[in-house]
Amino acid sequence: MWEARADLVVVGTGVAGLTAALRARELGLRVLVVTKEAADGGNTRWAQGGVAVVLGDVEGDSTARHVDDTLVAGVGLCDEVATSRIIGDGPAAVGRLRGRGAVFDRDTDTGGDRLARTREGGHTAFRVVHAGGDATGAEVERALLAASRDDRVPMLEHHTAVDTLRTPAGEVAGLLVLDADGTPGVLVAPAVLLATGGLGQLYQATSNPAVATADGVAIALRSGAPVADLEFVQFHPTVLYTGAGARGRCPLVTEAVRGEGAVLVDSRGNRVMAGVHPQEDLAPRDVVSAAITRRMAALGDDHVYLDATHLAAPEFRRRFPTVLAACRTVGVDPSSAPIPVAPAAHFSCGGVVSTVDGRTPVPGLYAAGEVARTGLHGANRLASNSLLEGLVVGTRAAESVAADLALGVLAKPCLAACPPVPVVPVADRDTLQRVMSRYAAIGRDAEGLAVVGSVLDVSAIDRPLGTRALVEDAALTLTARALIAAAAVRQESRGCHVRDDFPATSGEWARSLTVRLTPSGQPMIARPALVKGAA
Repeated sequence: MWEARADLVVVGTGVAGLTAALRARELGLRVLVVTKEAADGGNTRWAQGGVAVVLGDVEGDSTARHVDDTLVAGVGLCDEVATSRIIGDGPAAVGRLRGRGAVFDRDTDTGGDRLARTREGGHTAFRVVHAGGDATGAEVERALLAASRDDRVPMLEHHTAVDTLRTPAGEVAGLLVLDADGTPGVLVAPAVLLATGGLGQLYQATSNPAVATADGVAIALRSGAPVADLEFVQFHPTVLYTGAGARGRCPLVTEAVRGEGAVLVDSRGNRVMAGVHPQEDLAPRDVVSAAITRRMAALGDDHVYLDATHLAAPEFRRRFPTVLAACRTVGVDPSSAPIPVAPAAHFSCGGVVSTVDGRTPVPGLYAAGEVARTGLHGANRLASNSLLEGLVVGTRAAESVAADLALGVLAKPCLAACPPVPVVPVADRDTLQRVMSRYAAIGRDAEGLAVVGSVLDVSAIDRPLGTRALVEDAALTLTARALIAAAAVRQESRGCHVRDDFPATSGEWARSLTVRLTPSGQPMIARPALVKGAA
């Protein structure tokens, strides 16, 4: 095996990973960034809406109000202390991002003196700053990549993270990877930060790119770390409908279109959200997605429509160029005809249990971004809080690593054994996606979840993880098993988790469920409560 050494290995080149790498370099750490695609191939660049942040220049808005909106959206499962810390750090995080070259849209009505704002679902104020109209993620990724190259942050592109190196005491001390040719190598480091993004590829249709295969969740579980809130998968209400049986990444129609006044209508022209929620079309995403799903089922349709025809063509083109380009691929002019849309898998509200400083219960293992469960999102993420979380927790995680190294609390990498390539269960991806989409998406019940478990048990075959495809499929298999384990135990409907056989929300379940692996590698619900607000 080939070998490389660093103080910190960062897995992922999205907003959380690059923010952490840049901050770690500022603190004098030797950093090595690993990504299985090209550096710009992650999920961040697909984010459209913006960054939710209170900058103090919008009358009537406040950090406390932003926190309240987040807690409401999270339906009782947000960690209030963690939420307040992350949102409170937002202005400084956005300031650092702008200092690294990110350019946000200006408010032309004020002569460009302040940043433009939009409002998205669940927000009670216009506080979402954006770039390029609806291309915020692309601008964030561009700025962070440019800063990383200027700062000469070393990157290993097209290298797949397989497993952590661990000491006999279970401390993480490096990473086993496969290079572009499938040759295994070891990255020796006392700290590994998982910033691998989400798990959208568990489902047939998703807003996520092909790289979103839950790699970080699987690595964390196999390293002994717990995951939590995994049953809460947010389905974005408005993904462009491109035809029956759409598969893979589907174009997103940003929530900001509804923020500018667009409304959802069904095939008969009736409003979907009227009378469903006080905020109607700007209700939290779980509410809107569930309402669309119910309406489609009632009418026997597979999509609804987003009517934005009140926006003149020049205004729509200026504000939503990315959405316009996608609509044109299916022959729709949004200024003259409603946009066909349907819900699709979008964001994992849960993940690897970590503090707001990125620390997990496993020494040497850190997590930030979508892969982490900090307590910010609870049972349903508030729109545009994800880029905010990546910026804040990415920074704090790097500072945690520097502090832990200085205190000497991390393992000595020389104590870690070089592991063999793991041999783990791998299910057929197409089969997995079909049963997850049918039985573990919006609307679940005990019988359907049992079907998923049975299908995975029958189809999974133990395979050595010697290729990127096998690593990804193994991660999807393990994560699917962990997700359905939690979904089966949670006998209620809350946020993104909708149980058709338990439609009510119960105070008994106002707690997070954590999942660990048994010694035989099976996901198991761990009952003890999580520590709240830990830092």
